[in-house]
Amino acid sequence: MEEHRQRIGTATTAVTLGDLHSLVSDLQTDNATVQLATVHPPAKSRGWLFGLAAVLAPLLIGVAIGWGVYGNTSSPIDFTSDPGAEADGIAPVVLTPPTQLHSLGGLTGLIEQTRKKFGNVVGYRLVIYPDYAVLDRPDPSDDRRVLSYSYRGGWGDPTSSAKSSADGAVAVDLSKFDVAKTVGILRGAPQTLRMKPADVKTTYLVVEPATDPTTPDAVTLSVYVSSDYGGGYIAFAGDGTIKRLNLPS
Repeated sequence: MEEHRQRIGTATTAVTLGDLHSLVSDLQTDNATVQLATVHPPAKSRGWLFGLAAVLAPLLIGVAIGWGVYGNTSSPIDFTSDPGAEADGIAPVVLTPPTQLHSLGGLTGLIEQTRKKFGNVVGYRLVIYPDYAVLDRPDPSDDRRVLSYSYRGGWGDPTSSAKSSADGAVAVDLSKFDVAKTVGILRGAPQTLRMKPADVKTTYLVVEPATDPTTPDAVTLSVYVSSDYGGGYIAFAGDGTIKRLNLPS
């Protein structure tokens, strides 16, 4: 056994074929005058071979199955080519939804995205922040409930709540306003409300049904501006006509 260990050790560190030849040159061959009898190991000594086979067999089967499903090489153990690195002809799709909503393009794009999602812009209220929006629409399955959708580059799934007295009695087309005039009022709101632009913390636009009984399908818009030193709002009609200025108190 000691000689066996030495020979194995030398074999594993061999560099040339000559090194390997020297390991077996002094061993007996078929021409030797005396031959040692072939000794078969006891049955128990083969147990580790069966254990090793039991471990390796599932591993080799798994490799073969993986190669058959995902492989693109001539051998299941040839991993020099990554299937995911092969050209597949699919061009990248760059999404460009409107995200700066207090601009002409952003506000127009938001309205277009709403029509694309719902088929119209009918609702009780549309609140537009600089980079997201919230839309309250009637629940088509129950007129006593309101569906609230949030827009962040796309309209997500709604939340449902009971309709309250704060919700408009009748849903209207919330896109019936002059977008360009609305953006102009938004941008000039701090100065209109006698507020320093550097002090402004939040600005948002609310579009909702008008309360004027003579124009039941019209909308009223309100720009709210707040700062650490108070806030105010501007209420105006869809054509940009100012209805009310509420200066910071």
